[in-house]
Amino acid sequence: MAEQAKPQDAVREHILSDPIQVLEDRDIMRALISADEVARGKNVIDLRAIALERLEARLNRLEDTHRHVIAAAYDNLASTNQIHRATLAILEPKTFADFLVLLQDELGRILNVASARLVLESPAATPDMEDQLQAEFGSGVCFCAPGAVNDYISRGRSTSVRPVTLRTIHDPDPVLFGDAAEKVTSEALLRLDLGKGNLPAMLVLGSASNDQFTPQKGADLLVFFASAFERVLRRWLN
Repeated sequence: MAEQAKPQDAVREHILSDPIQVLEDRDIMRALISADEVARGKNVIDLRAIALERLEARLNRLEDTHRHVIAAAYDNLASTNQIHRATLAILEPKTFADFLVLLQDELGRILNVASARLVLESPAATPDMEDQLQAEFGSGVCFCAPGAVNDYISRGRSTSVRPVTLRTIHDPDPVLFGDAAEKVTSEALLRLDLGKGNLPAMLVLGSASNDQFTPQKGADLLVFFASAFERVLRRWLN
């Protein structure tokens, strides 16, 4: 009578038929190394096993770095496409009225922000004139007193003002963010130079994500967009 095959015989036959599967399986190799350490006892140190553990830890770190690099590359590509679409959008309007309509809604959607508003300094920016200016320029534009742009960006400190400032905020100004003020947690401030003889301006982008605009994020794309935006604005205002 033939001897009945044992389960370990089937495992042995499977391993011998395709050993690569075992070598490429981390959990199996880890279990085999652990079993070997138990068999040797505590008084024997296998430097090979230590080296393998260190190599495995290094491989895990490299894989994590690889995933982060890939994710950052995709994020950068998406941001680049977004800025390109926004730049093309501000070049499209044929009249200043169409440009103002773009500011009211579409620009914010393209940039994936809760609020996008142009801030213009003007001596006429008084409480009495606020309603009249709002009716003339729409909800995408608000006016402030001369010097207010730099003062808001620097938070009243006497320091140089960069072209783009990214930061989280806890008390968003309803004048700058309108109805979206309650959900804005971070902002991008794009300072605009409107040319000789004109007061500075600012494009304020408000996000409902406190991670979207932080000082640690790169601002190169927004610097480019600010340069394009101020050139378009000069064309309408001059």
